[in-house]
Amino acid sequence: MPAPAHLEPRLLRAFVTVAEELHFTRAATRLYVAQQALSRDVRRLERELGSELFVRSTRQVALTSDGERLLPYARAALQAQDDLLAAAGQARPLLVDLNSPGLETPRRVLHRARELAPEHELMARYESGLTWAAGEVLAGRLDASFGRFAGLAPALRAGLDQQPVRYEPMAIVLPEDHRLAALAEVPLAELAGETVYAGAGNPRTPEWTDFARLLFGGRGIALAPPAPLAVGEEEFQRVMAMTRHPVLAVVDFPPMPSTVLRPLVEPVPLSPVSLVWRKGMVHPALDGLRRAAADVAAEEGWLRRPTDGWLPDADTAVMAAV
Repeated sequence: MPAPAHLEPRLLRAFVTVAEELHFTRAATRLYVAQQALSRDVRRLERELGSELFVRSTRQVALTSDGERLLPYARAALQAQDDLLAAAGQARPLLVDLNSPGLETPRRVLHRARELAPEHELMARYESGLTWAAGEVLAGRLDASFGRFAGLAPALRAGLDQQPVRYEPMAIVLPEDHRLAALAEVPLAELAGETVYAGAGNPRTPEWTDFARLLFGGRGIALAPPAPLAVGEEEFQRVMAMTRHPVLAVVDFPPMPSTVLRPLVEPVPLSPVSLVWRKGMVHPALDGLRRAAADVAAEEGWLRRPTDGWLPDADTAVMAAV
């Protein structure tokens, strides 16, 4: 078997996982990648080694004699890499941005990750917007964040990887005496003529404002003009009471005094939530965070898109990239 000068650990991990599962779909699920991407990695490894590692048929996958000979060495190489990363990662925690206190989706993923990887320290941060957090991730001051990946500038996306986590139904926060507050659900058409706040002017959240602009377009809903950034729950409540603008939110938005939260329907707008991290980043707790995101999403059905759900085309493409 020819010996190339260098083998990427990702290719070895693809090979070992398929060898353990003897099933490409199950192996892809374990690695949180698309089956096509996993197949490409295995074929690339076979090309680089100049040897066929698997016998594939419509019914089964089996190791060749070369594959059986390679497997223990590949496992040893990956274990050595894991040991190295674990030793390097002991010096600092994984810094995970949850966007804002009280948001359920990132909080639940972080809590599950702590259960799955109790030997690692995962610390929460609150950067209040994916655009801002993405810059911090690329600068190495954060390790991961959550939010609308398609809404990031191309220059930011180019340096990041993402994993879809949830289609989160959206809602509207209303003053408790608002004309729509008595409704259990608010049809989008009922917001025609309203001016709705969606973070315009906030440099941390342009991806959210852009989403609102797409959602409101053609529906007669005005985007509230830029306002000074209200920092903290008390300031946010004060500004909302002063302007009385409804606020675009998600169904898990934390409650605030003198307001009501109502789901949006007809159609149901979906906030696309991805887990985002820096390309090429290595940290022993990152796999646990990704596994936690996948596990909670599967348990809760977070990636089942409702038939009446609304999502921009760019977000549909990003969320399908699994």
